[in-house]
Amino acid sequence: MQTSRGAVAMAEGEPVQMVEISVPDPGPGEAVVAVQTCGVCHTDLAYRDGGITDEFPFLLGHEAAGIVESVGDGVSNVAVGDFVVLNWRAVCGECRACLRGEPQYCFSTSNAAQKMTLADGTPLTPALGIGAFADRTLVHSGQCTKVNPKARPAAVGLLGCGVMAGLGAAINTGAVTRGQSVAVIGCGGVGAAAIAGAALAGASRIIAVDLEDRKLKWARGLGATHTINSSDGDVVEAIRGLTGGFGADVVIDAVGIPRTWKQAFYARDLAGTLVLVGVPHPEAKVPEIPLLDVFGRGGALKSSWYGDCLPSRDFPMLVDLYQQGRLDLDAFVTEEIGLNDVEGAFMKMHKGDVLRSVVIL
Repeated sequence: MQTSRGAVAMAEGEPVQMVEISVPDPGPGEAVVAVQTCGVCHTDLAYRDGGITDEFPFLLGHEAAGIVESVGDGVSNVAVGDFVVLNWRAVCGECRACLRGEPQYCFSTSNAAQKMTLADGTPLTPALGIGAFADRTLVHSGQCTKVNPKARPAAVGLLGCGVMAGLGAAINTGAVTRGQSVAVIGCGGVGAAAIAGAALAGASRIIAVDLEDRKLKWARGLGATHTINSSDGDVVEAIRGLTGGFGADVVIDAVGIPRTWKQAFYARDLAGTLVLVGVPHPEAKVPEIPLLDVFGRGGALKSSWYGDCLPSRDFPMLVDLYQQGRLDLDAFVTEEIGLNDVEGAFMKMHKGDVLRSVVIL
């Protein structure tokens, strides 16, 4: 057992507290990781505000990179000293998705069996099974993906959630190919990553849509060829106007509200693909759309789970592309902060002032 320092949400809506936590020695299949960096994600704010579960207290943080400090019995995929990016999809290899050769959809992902606790023994719920706003964290070894140790931790750690979700929405779920047109609605961290993914895949026309010109400027820097400020008029007509009147081949909704989903539905070309990667509110409903339109427009309506990624396959490949200068992960790191600055980072994120604040430990 080791003691560590962590950012914990003790009760719904209350500011996070810096407290001492206890981290067990790793058991079978587990690893302790010395955290180097961790991005501040909307999901952490949702945990703090009670929007995911009520299993307080939460040890927040999940977009992390670090060094494996110790491993338990039976761990073979990583070793002490490995540089790893953490992920919340440790595939089981045994569920019906894994057995049919689609582990990216694993329906029974794994977390550490043991619990980290407060100093008084109160069990902590780690955000997305990781809990990386801490000097060290206990995870399932399958949540550790070994990558190039020369990569910048603050940048590649973001593959742990938002950046991978956006890249994967374009590359994996949307299956964007060379010469296609792509529109992305919502250009925060996930949407900006979807734009970068579309550029990486060779899309010829990449349309960024957002209410804020600042985010549209970021999108241009990541590969958008055209931008639309959605406050200026009809988004669907604007996207069609940039695609010969037809609509985009792939439209990615990175917002996840009924209005943007409906815009994405009608902004597709015939037989086009709609990808929903923005996480909807639990009470949100699919907007009323004539069933004939669903039939008549054809194509595919998809949801993207974590960019439909397989960390063991995608993380090393994307880190290599980053090291080669072909994927600008540094562009997503708006600022580097300390662990005591997490609450302030939530405010900046809520205001749209950053793509990502990254905690350096």
